[in-house]
Amino acid sequence: MREKLLSWLNVILVADVFLVIFGFGWLAIAAIGDAVGVNLGLDLWHQLWQPVFNPAIGILMGGAILSGLISWVSKKFLSSQ
Repeated sequence: MREKLLSWLNVILVADVFLVIFGFGWLAIAAIGDAVGVNLGLDLWHQLWQPVFNPAIGILMGGAILSGLISWVSKKFLSSQ
């Protein structure tokens, strides 16, 4: 059960990492485009910040902490037996 939970958590975290990297890349390109006067979707990115990218970063942080905590607890109980 624990292995299946960690497997699914890792799959979700990997997908979330790619979403966060995509969002950062989009922000960087759109900010450069805005600086030179080309519209590359910076306004759309700002609209998507609260409902998409902000929770994605939070899920990534929470999942990393949860994964580490599960691993730590597993090592603690397995080493004491």
